[in-house]
Amino acid sequence: MLAQRLMWIAWPAFLAASVIEMLVFAVVDPQDLQWFGHPLAMSRQGVYTLAFFVFWILTMASSALTTLLSMSPFEVNRCPLPLDARPEGCPKEGGC
Repeated sequence: MLAQRLMWIAWPAFLAASVIEMLVFAVVDPQDLQWFGHPLAMSRQGVYTLAFFVFWILTMASSALTTLLSMSPFEVNRCPLPLDARPEGCPKEGGC
């Protein structure tokens, strides 16, 4: 289930980051970018690569938040311990 959720987060974020990358760099030339008044000391390809990973991380955070908010209360509150390893007073069913 964890691998499936990771793909729910990573794949849509990858697609969104790709679209954002195309839209941003259709308008912005990486050679015109400046950092604190100084031109970037990176090649165009380096700027494209760095920007893509920044966009991907930001969209993954958005997808992760959506996945977290879509979880049911049972999934959020369930006890991860097996029945025989639960502490005293922990409910036998549901959350710990």
